[in-house]
Amino acid sequence: MLLINVLVAFFPTRVKFKIVPSYTIGCGKRLVRGLLIPMGETNPNELSFLPKALSKTFRIMSFEISSENLNLPLHAYNSARRQYNSTILLEYLAITKPRGYEKYLGIVDADLYAGELNFVFGEATLNGDSAIISLYRLRPEFYSSSADEELFRARVLKEAVHELGHTFGLTHCRNPECVMHFSNSIMDTDLKSAEPCSACQVKLFRRL
Repeated sequence: MLLINVLVAFFPTRVKFKIVPSYTIGCGKRLVRGLLIPMGETNPNELSFLPKALSKTFRIMSFEISSENLNLPLHAYNSARRQYNSTILLEYLAITKPRGYEKYLGIVDADLYAGELNFVFGEATLNGDSAIISLYRLRPEFYSSSADEELFRARVLKEAVHELGHTFGLTHCRNPECVMHFSNSIMDTDLKSAEPCSACQVKLFRRL
């Protein structure tokens, strides 16, 4: 899917990352390492809860947060739409990510779109190692509501689990309460759980 040979010409500079401590739940198996990468103007402090929260779902995974933000590529921005193309950002992440991790989640605080869709909360490479989510439309303030950190964190966790689930081969689920259900709107995100349904859990743990 990714035209790596072409893209390397656009992004020749290697990016250095510093890593902050990780969280995991012990289970006696080899840990799968995941890296959360803030991109653009994303505030890493807003993500501090995420490694531990993600490890409760992906129980043999250890998550870390990069302490250095990855710049957003200018050519991913569509000035007419005032949005970034999530597919281009995903491709960019795929060739700039550091080595040593099995899964990568880029986190941006900008509005995203893909294809003909008006917006997307995120995108992932199915059965791959990279995914991306946007915080932009997960904030209650976007919908003219008061700031609510608990609600914001719940939404971030759901979208992070959803996109990482795709990297493990999970597809969209028909169960509206399953985290793998597709969100057409923020109401869909609020309705669903932060966990896979029983059927999706079986698929996930087979892959883990």
